[in-house]
This record gives sequence, C-alpha cells and structure tokens, in this order.
Amino acid sequence: MVRHVIPSSYREALVHLRDGSFHIVAGGTDIMLKYRNAADLPPRFERDVLYVLNLDELKYIHVEEGVWRIGALTAYETLLDHPEIPDVFKSAWIDIGGPGLRHVATLAGNIANASPAADGIMPLYLYDAQVVLESCAGSRTLPIDAVITGPKQTAIGPQEMIREIIVPKHDFDVATWVKVGTRKADAISKVSFCGAIKVESGVIKDLRLTLGSVAPTVIRARDLEATVKGITLTALEARLDALLDAYAARIRPIDDQRSTKHYRQQVARNLIEDFLKQQIRKG
Repeated sequence: MVRHVIPSSYREALVHLRDGSFHIVAGGTDIMLKYRNAADLPPRFERDVLYVLNLDELKYIHVEEGVWRIGALTAYETLLDHPEIPDVFKSAWIDIGGPGLRHVATLAGNIANASPAADGIMPLYLYDAQVVLESCAGSRTLPIDAVITGPKQTAIGPQEMIREIIVPKHDFDVATWVKVGTRKADAISKVSFCGAIKVESGVIKDLRLTLGSVAPTVIRARDLEATVKGITLTALEARLDALLDAYAARIRPIDDQRSTKHYRQQVARNLIEDFLKQQIRKG
C-alpha cells in the first residue's frame, strides 16, 4: 500500500528520502497529471508520496550580491510579484497556466519534471542558473543543463531534493521571450525561444539563445555563441546564414499531437533569425 507522508520540516523530509523511496509532490501540477486515475479514484502512484508544499523553509527569494536565490517551494505567483526578478523571466512564467495553478506550481517542480517543453525553465538556461540538490549526506550544486539530462530524466538522486535555484544577475541590453503555441496560455509550447544580447560600441559582448520543444532538452549552444562574441553587428550580419545553419543542425524536434517536426524546425530558425536581425537593425 502506498504511504502518504507530510513532513513537518525540511530536515524531516530529507530523512524520509534517506529511508525510503518517494514521489516528491510540491504543487503537484505535473505529477498529478502523470499519475491521474479515473474519476473518483485516487492517483495511481507507484511509490510512497512525500508532500512538501507546506515547508515554508523553502519559500523565499533572497537578493544577494550578483545572484538571486530562489527557494524550491516558492510559487510562480510569488516570483511574478517580486520587483527585482527580470522581465524575461516574468514573460515566460505568466504564460504558465492560470493564476490558480501558479499559486501552487513551483520552478523546482518544473525542473524535476524535466519536460523539454517547460516554459518556466527556459530563462534559467539563458542566465546560467544553478540548482542546489541536498540529501542527508550533503549538498551539491549543478548547472541547470547538468540537472536535466533528457525528457523526464534528471541527475537528481533518489535521496535528494532541490533546495534552491541560484540565478546570476546579468546586465543584458535586450532579453526576450517568445512562445509559439495553439493559444497564449493554458497550452504547451510548440516552440519556445529566449534570446539575450549585450552590445558595446557596436561590438557583441554577450549573446545567448535558447530553444525549447525542439530537442530532448532545452538547446543552449554555447560554442556557437562564442563564435560571435567580440565581433561587430555588421560582421554578424555577414555570418548570419552560416550561424542559422549551424543552429538548424542542433534542432531535433519530433512529430507529436501539438505540431510537426518540419513546422518546429522552420519556426525555431525563424525565431533566431528575427531576434538577430532586430539587433542588427538597432546597431
């Protein structure tokens, strides 16, 4: 029989994880869909369930020198209300469900669910966020792209849970979020895009591009970004087609009920091209 456990503290939660095998449920907005049952029947959980949404110890936003620290159980609505969270994060998060869902849904839950179509995690890749994992044996900090290793796959150990997300601060000139879906909200993205750039005297100091729903994990091609850092916007224009072709080689979408592989490939390329051409025109 499946046990349902509600720990009274974060420490107690870690002890339960040490001593047993659990599904961790915070807001439950992803996991309850995965294990839902027929009407009037309980979810079909495969393991014991650890409910952690009551742990106020993990509900915080700490603004520190150079970083934001976001507690694992901080709800999206709380994040949206915070005055220092960058607009590109809020633009992505406001598209997640409706207000009722966002009052319980968490950023850590989106990370643990590891969907390549998750809107909430896209800006984390853009900002080089890190994830702090903790167990009774200790803690470790991993970059976001080392935590999510594939569709529904993560590096989170069975005795670990996410304690917090660390987001470095950046002074981009432009940071943009674009979602392509059947409708604006309450819909899973067909393709999603985040782009950021920093230009000084016509020279690209930083350029970052991320794509969602077009590969097993979110795409952030740091090697391709490095090829344009330090060049002028004029030089970027001359290299644009080659850069777009290089990104196209990284895009590996699938056909599913939401869209087709061909559509996603073309839209992803268009989103990159539109963003870069806008920056070139500004320069």
